[in-house]
Amino acid sequence: MYQGLSKLALDAKGRLSVPTRHRDALVAQCDGRVTLTRHPDGCLLLYPRPRWEQKRAELVRLAHSRRVLQRILIGSAVDLELDSSGRILISPELRAAAGLERDVFLSGVGEHFEWWEPARMEELEKKQLEEGGLDAADDF
Repeated sequence: MYQGLSKLALDAKGRLSVPTRHRDALVAQCDGRVTLTRHPDGCLLLYPRPRWEQKRAELVRLAHSRRVLQRILIGSAVDLELDSSGRILISPELRAAAGLERDVFLSGVGEHFEWWEPARMEELEKKQLEEGGLDAADDF
């Protein structure tokens, strides 16, 4: 399980260094093999490859009416490996889709990570909270 929020910075080549606590877990869980894709909310998702393969199989079985979701998640997916320094190269297309330029929030959300442009994340959270986005926490 991944949890926690980290503020990271893209290097000049578009690479992000995964924090050691998560890097070690990814190496142990999937030998550093991951899949990066975009999400309709405007962030990037990073899955350990074995978990992504399960999610991809679920996505493929969705009804044709959900084609846009398949197109976004599967069509944007890129298989990657952590380099020897624990970095991941993010393609220019995925960086642009998520609005990533320099600063990036890495959020561990259970079985995967979300990578956010900080202002975009804060704006979405604020909007969702104003719309009653905490209803699910009523029983927490």
